[in-house]
Amino acid sequence: MSIVRVAVVGNLSLDLVDGGPPRVGGPPYHAARALAALGVPAVVRVKCAGADRSLLLPPLEELGLSIEWLPGETTATYAFSYDGDVRTMEVLELGSTWSAVDVAGLDAEWIHVGALFRGEFPAETLAALAEGARLSFDGQGLVRPARRGPLVLDPEPEPSFLRSVSVLKLSEEEAFALVGGPDEGALSELGVAEVLVTLGSRGCIVAVARQLFRVPADPLDVDPTGAGDAFAAAYVVERSRGLAPRQAAETATQLVHDLLTGAR
Repeated sequence: MSIVRVAVVGNLSLDLVDGGPPRVGGPPYHAARALAALGVPAVVRVKCAGADRSLLLPPLEELGLSIEWLPGETTATYAFSYDGDVRTMEVLELGSTWSAVDVAGLDAEWIHVGALFRGEFPAETLAALAEGARLSFDGQGLVRPARRGPLVLDPEPEPSFLRSVSVLKLSEEEAFALVGGPDEGALSELGVAEVLVTLGSRGCIVAVARQLFRVPADPLDVDPTGAGDAFAAAYVVERSRGLAPRQAAETATQLVHDLLTGAR
C-alpha cells in the first residue's frame, strides 16, 4: 500500500439528535465529509458492531473515499440535543477500543485520530500510529470518561500520551475542563505543538509557538453536529499541503461554514 497524505481512524456512532431516528455519526464520518469536499484521496478506517454495518457504512462509502471497516464489539451510541451552541448529551453505549494491531498498515503522512472517550486509543496505539505520521487528536479522548449516562467531562489526570500528538483539537468546553480555558500559557503546558480550540459559531483559537490567534466565523443557525470533526480534518489537510497553522485554521473554518450551509 502506497503512502497517502491523510488518513482518519475512529469509531462510527449511532446518533439520536433531538429525538430523531438513528443516523450515522462519529468523528470519522464527519471528517470524511470534509475530506470528500476537499477532493483528498484519503483513507478512513472505522469500527462499529457488525449488526450496525448496513446502516452506518453506506453513507460513508457514498463519499467516494477508501473505507476500511473493522468489526467492533459494540457501536458507540449517543443521544443529544442543542440549544444554540450548547449541547446536552447522553452516552447510551461506548464504542470499541483500538489496539496497535487495529491501526497497523495505516500508511499516511498525517492521521486524524477521532477519539470519542478516554482510553479508546491507548498510549501504545498512538505511539504505533505516530511511528510514520504526524497525529491530530480529538480532545474528547482526554475529557470524556469511558462510562454510560449523561455526559460529564472528567479530564485525564496524566495526559503524557500526548507526546505522540502534533495537533490537539479541543472544544471550548473541553479546554475549560482540561486546563481552565483557552489561555495560551495553559494550552502550551500540554506540550502539543499546535492546539486548536473550536468556539462553535464564534470560530476558533489557534495556539502555536506560544502565540494565540483568533479565527472568526460567520454565525449560523443550523445543526452543528460534526462541525468540529470536519474542522479537524480540513485543518490536517491544509497543514499537509504546507499551510501555516493560522492559515490552515482559516481555510478549515470556511470549509465548515460551506458544509453546514450546503455550499459544498
